[in-house]
Amino acid sequence: MMEDITNTQNPDPSLINILLVLNPKTNKIEAVKTIDDKGNLKTVPNTERNQNQFLKIDKQGDLFSNFFSNFLSQLKNPSLFNFFKIPLNESKEIGKQIQHHLQNPSTEGEEFLNTYKILKQNTNIMSTTPLSEKEYQYSADQIDWNIMSKFGLTQEKLEKVNALDPLLKGFKTNGLVPVTIKLGNTVTRIDARLSLQTNDTGEVLVNLHGIRKEPNFNFKFLGHEFTAEDKKNLMDTGNMGRIVDLVNPKTDEIIPSIISRDKLTNELIAYRAEYMKIPDEIKGIKLDDAQKQTLQEGKPLYLEGMISTKGEPFDATVQFNADKKYVEFLFDNSAHHQQPQSTQQNQSSEVPRTFRGKDLTNEQYDQFKAGQTIYIDGLVDKKDQKYQGYITLNKESGKVDFSFQNPNKVKEQAQPTDAHKTQVAVNSEGKTNEATKKIKEPLQSRQQAPKNKKQQENQEKPKVPTKTRGRKI
Repeated sequence: MMEDITNTQNPDPSLINILLVLNPKTNKIEAVKTIDDKGNLKTVPNTERNQNQFLKIDKQGDLFSNFFSNFLSQLKNPSLFNFFKIPLNESKEIGKQIQHHLQNPSTEGEEFLNTYKILKQNTNIMSTTPLSEKEYQYSADQIDWNIMSKFGLTQEKLEKVNALDPLLKGFKTNGLVPVTIKLGNTVTRIDARLSLQTNDTGEVLVNLHGIRKEPNFNFKFLGHEFTAEDKKNLMDTGNMGRIVDLVNPKTDEIIPSIISRDKLTNELIAYRAEYMKIPDEIKGIKLDDAQKQTLQEGKPLYLEGMISTKGEPFDATVQFNADKKYVEFLFDNSAHHQQPQSTQQNQSSEVPRTFRGKDLTNEQYDQFKAGQTIYIDGLVDKKDQKYQGYITLNKESGKVDFSFQNPNKVKEQAQPTDAHKTQVAVNSEGKTNEATKKIKEPLQSRQQAPKNKKQQENQEKPKVPTKTRGRKI
């Protein structure tokens, strides 16, 4: 257990610091009390009444640095917490201000927080730089896995498709994740990106970002009415290219923001302009004030002579993306740099690794991504009966084409029989098969006729003629 490093002789409060921490479960600022034997952080409310329980540290710089490094090394999940070093005699007042600025973000508030925040690059280094994208905002323990299981999701499954790490860092999943939604007897399977958020009571909730056919430009977006140029920019590059005033629907606050389109789901994303961070340098090119201002206004900027990670020079358009929350590359092979296009790497990252809940192997994915037709089995229809078929990536539409028969006739011996067509058509599409139309239960895999004597009898049972009203003699 972490011990108090001060002596017991009523030290001068002005010479003592304490640690305040943002509790990720309650989203409230609390005072650190200790670390238990299992490495779990123990906290108490930041009140004068609890000051005798506060973990107290000598204010001397070197001593504090050594103590804090040792403190983090004992903590089970150090990256989950934001710590603030506060003088003991000002803890109550400063704690209230920290809580206020965390709940009401602003540029002024960020400067205030950075005055007291202890930021970690790792357990051995103390830093005053802003939090990087490597910092975690959530822990896996905060996720309600019982609710996630209702979507057909588990921690192991998210880890397998590399979706858990970006979630815990506060981002959307990089790719689409297959989700199963059960509403009574109806089962719906969709592909969606996932994200986490904390509600007013401190609960961590999962958001599903389903695929839309196209963005809805017919209605105002948070008070903004899209121009023809806005729509074109969002569809061509994914970024609208300018800052506009949006309206917070809960508070009616006017918020200058940029807007981007999620290229995987077609969802429109807004991001506060004041949160935009423009780097001083991009791939070896130091940006001047005019270039930074261009990016800060949400506009595209063409840069020449950048150096790739392989040491090769390249040119590209860069622009801040509201969905990704950083400056992205928009590669353009045309002479006028008017139509930025994704690199092959970006394209491949958008190719789904799953189809109707079935994970593709690495070999299948590479072939699928290259445009080849691949055989896939183990698919399940809406009535939990298995079927199989072939999928091909349509590079023009970006959609997945499915067929029961191999379009290229490469795997004739593995082609599904017509029974699969019958089964899926009856079970999932509500169609009727003459040979089984009187069978009440779902057709099983490959079934296209009565499977037993009972079903045969039901199928052959003559239709009872409708009684007619005759004259009584």
